[in-house]
Amino acid sequence: MYPQRLVGLALVAAGAVLVVLGLNATDAPVAQLSEALTGSYPDRTIWQLAGGAAALLVGLVLAAGRRLR
Repeated sequence: MYPQRLVGLALVAAGAVLVVLGLNATDAPVAQLSEALTGSYPDRTIWQLAGGAAALLVGLVLAAGRRLR
């Protein structure tokens, strides 16, 4: 297996973990209170969701490798 594909699969796994953590954080009472008062979730939750989505996207592109070219 190519090193690029291994890095891609690792990024997919890390991104999935971050997205799940971010989604779980949105259900936390503190996050819901913050969202109710300010209209947005805490920065950490947003970074987990955005970072996880970005890592998933980059990981999928790397894991696909030569199939996209």
